[in-house]
Amino acid sequence: MTDVLFPAMSQENPSATGVLATWFAREGEQVAAGQVVAEVQMDKVDAEVVAPTSGTLHVQVEEGVEVTQGSVIATIS
Repeated sequence: MTDVLFPAMSQENPSATGVLATWFAREGEQVAAGQVVAEVQMDKVDAEVVAPTSGTLHVQVEEGVEVTQGSVIATIS
């Protein structure tokens, strides 16, 4: 399994949080390495999350949930 992480968007505050705004891929869906699978928001900044590898997506954090940067939001098997 490969972890999909909430990106580190604040270097000054490693414990900063953001919100998982949108999943573009769904639970159990096949994804390709480099595919945009989610969008996150932090301090009025949006960022895309890309799949680090190909495989089946297993969502661990639902849309609208606040997450600490660097946290696992999904896995790919």
